[in-house]
Amino acid sequence: MDDLIQEKVQRFEEFVDRRLKPDLVHAIAERSNLRQNIENLEKNSVTSLQTLVNLGSEVYMQAEVPDTRRIFVDIGLGFHVEFTWSEALKYISVKEESLAKQIQEYTLLIASIKAQIKIVCEGIRELLQLPAER
Repeated sequence: MDDLIQEKVQRFEEFVDRRLKPDLVHAIAERSNLRQNIENLEKNSVTSLQTLVNLGSEVYMQAEVPDTRRIFVDIGLGFHVEFTWSEALKYISVKEESLAKQIQEYTLLIASIKAQIKIVCEGIRELLQLPAER
C-alpha cells in the first residue's frame, strides 16, 4: 500500500515537473516577448511594418501592417482583444502577476498534498507497527 501511495506521489510530481512548469514558463516567455516587441515599436516609433504570418502547418505569408498603433493580443481560448501599446503593456503586467500567483498557489497546493501524504504514510506505518524510516 505504501508503494502505491509513493507511486502516485511520484506521478503527481512528474506531471508538475514535465507539464505544468514548462507550460507556465512558456506562457511567461510569450508575454515577455510580446512586451519586448511592443517596447521596440514604441522606442523606434514604428507606425507600419511588413512581417511574415504563420498560416498554420509552418506555412508563412507576407503581410503588411499599415498602422501598428493598435494591436490584437491573444487573451486565451481563441479570443483576441484590440489594444493600444500602453493598454497591451498594462494587460501583460496584470497577466504576468496572475501567472506568478498561480505558480505560488500550485506550489503551496503541492506542498500541502505532500505533507498530507507523509502524515497518512506515518499513520499507516504506526498502525502496522513498522519501524520508523530514516
